Amino acid sequence: MTAGTAPALGAHLRQQAGIDGVNFSVWAPDAHGIDLCLFEPGAASESRRVALRPAGDGLWAAFVPGLAAGQHYGLRASGPWQPEAGHRFNPARLLLDPWALALVGDTERLALQTGHACADPLHPTQPWGEHQPDPADNAAHMPRCVVVDAQAELSAAQRIAPRPAIARDRVVIYEAHVKALTRLHPEVPEEQRGTYAALAHPAVVQHLQRLGITTVCLLPVHQHISERHLLERGLSNHWGYNTLNAFAPEPAYAAAPADDPAAVRAEFRHMVDTLHRAGIEVVLDVMFNHTAESDLNGPTLSWRGLAQNRWYAMGERGVPHNFSGTGNSLAFSEPRVLQWVMDSLRWWVQAFGVDGFRFDLAVSLGRDAALGHAFNPRSALLSAMAQDPVLRSVRLIAEPWDVGPGGYHTGGFDAGWLEWNDRFRDGVRAFWLGHAGTRGELATRTCASADLFHRQGRLPTASVNMVTAHDGFNLADLTAYQHKHNAANGEDNRDGHGHNLSANGGVEGTTDDPAVLHRRALWRRALLATLFCAQGTPQLLAGDELGHSQQGNNNVYCQDNAITWLDWAQADASLTGFVAGLAALRRQHPGLRHACWFEGPGDAPHTAPPHTAPPDIAWLDTDGHPMTPEAWQAHDRRTLTALITVGDDGAAPTERLCVVWHAGPGTITLPLPGGKWTVVMDSADAAVNLDHPATEAGHTTLNETGVRVLVQGLHVPEGHSPGRS
Repeated sequence: MTAGTAPALGAHLRQQAGIDGVNFSVWAPDAHGIDLCLFEPGAASESRRVALRPAGDGLWAAFVPGLAAGQHYGLRASGPWQPEAGHRFNPARLLLDPWALALVGDTERLALQTGHACADPLHPTQPWGEHQPDPADNAAHMPRCVVVDAQAELSAAQRIAPRPAIARDRVVIYEAHVKALTRLHPEVPEEQRGTYAALAHPAVVQHLQRLGITTVCLLPVHQHISERHLLERGLSNHWGYNTLNAFAPEPAYAAAPADDPAAVRAEFRHMVDTLHRAGIEVVLDVMFNHTAESDLNGPTLSWRGLAQNRWYAMGERGVPHNFSGTGNSLAFSEPRVLQWVMDSLRWWVQAFGVDGFRFDLAVSLGRDAALGHAFNPRSALLSAMAQDPVLRSVRLIAEPWDVGPGGYHTGGFDAGWLEWNDRFRDGVRAFWLGHAGTRGELATRTCASADLFHRQGRLPTASVNMVTAHDGFNLADLTAYQHKHNAANGEDNRDGHGHNLSANGGVEGTTDDPAVLHRRALWRRALLATLFCAQGTPQLLAGDELGHSQQGNNNVYCQDNAITWLDWAQADASLTGFVAGLAALRRQHPGLRHACWFEGPGDAPHTAPPHTAPPDIAWLDTDGHPMTPEAWQAHDRRTLTALITVGDDGAAPTERLCVVWHAGPGTITLPLPGGKWTVVMDSADAAVNLDHPATEAGHTTLNETGVRVLVQGLHVPEGHSPGRS
């Protein structure tokens, strides 16, 4: 073996002194030695072992001539076994390369591959301080890393259609799970259901287009494993928030054979290409707040065995911090850990053509060791993303909290980030489903939560509005269950959030009572209408448009079955059509997706005198008069009207919208501002009338709970065209 160089971490095809081979580079600064183990395909034991040489800066490297793409390999690390100091080296453990671009092999029970000795990996009872390294070689039970021709992958990605050009105010996100979305789709061929190929099927693409979806956000597609506690209960990690490899697509979601990583990658690229050609972006939900190695009783698979003290944010006595609630937290103040995340993100953009990322428990990414692990919106990793020439142009979406100390930061990320807005979720649920709330809260949330996001140049689109998400009740269950029903998860209903702000209409769960079903349908349409008629960026949970129920389970992370697989055969076609109409309504009327912050009464620019420029938004009480401070805070009033006026910049207004939210009991008649108005949407009637609207003047009457949108066309000056805000 010749002396190795380290131009890049991982395994890369190189030519050295005219000889083709592979350069291997591994970061393990505290190790005493790193061995490269080479395997023949299907072999249980290694065929060759190569000692990597120190290359400086904690790197170990070697150039191995004669190797090519497709070579299988693993790593072994030797060093101190000092658990209380955080060192857990065990050369009997075959380790995965954190920078491997592909893996092959069985991963079903990988969570049992601990690095320490214990009688029963499913029930380890020894205190971690008493653990000794397990001397048994585990190579036969570990997957293999695979050498990939990175340049060929990057070249293949050049054939993917370019990212669709979608304006910020027109983004509509659809959160979906690759398998659950299509596993039961009757129009998708059986052999493709639940796969990347199924997402590219014309029937699925046409459904997304009909809904007006611009951006599909896929739950984790990084290759992942199930945790030990799930194996014990005979369950699996359905959602995938337990990353094993941050560079490879999950092979279980591919129609291609799992033992053919190249075919899996090609299928993933085909999915992205097809969606791009349909005008739809692909955003990936990524999980960098922890790894699949869990707590200290968890497996030793890669990071822990190479450099636990460097990869993880360490607490006292060799125990990693646990800001994610899953056993460990990565150390983003360490440059190599930051590099690993950045390399992964760039790889997915450049090799697979993805258009952005949603970061799970994103506050963990901004915890700064120099600040005692407090959140810093300009931490090293978050700043690196903001300036990176590859990443700064893609969509970056934060889940702005984690479970560590001081972990809630909705509105706390910098300009350029979008954030999940749980305050929108809770405020809108409370308004419609009878929980404590005010009209002031509803107005604030439907105006993109200016109290949270209107700062440092951020725009209304920074607020990702959602009524439901993968976490918690879906829409059908939000309006049918007062309490969670998670017995199927095997934790005696202890798991899942108890604060759901849900309602059942008088009967818990399934019923054939027409009155209860009618009430639930009104709520669902009102919640959806509120979502699509609110300022900000709407996000729809896959299946909500179909009326899919998860049987009252609000924590379906381990339910890879008919509980989560969307039931297309029983889909509510009228609800689907209503959602499609809402998306069309939002596209047609800029006042429902204002690109800048409303200024409101009395705040018109000095260049636009009040007599020529009415306020862009005015709020009216049920008597038609402006809201008073007392009215905003009243808990017993559930009807509110917004008057929105839009037009070309600096010109006379071209359109006025009247949006009414009525969650109060019974019929109500509201006065309308002067002139004729046309009703273009009424959620109570499940009607979106873009072509044949009804006309009203003087007043409008709402007979049931719902949202109504009325439009008044205004004079359009010559040379101006309506439709821009």
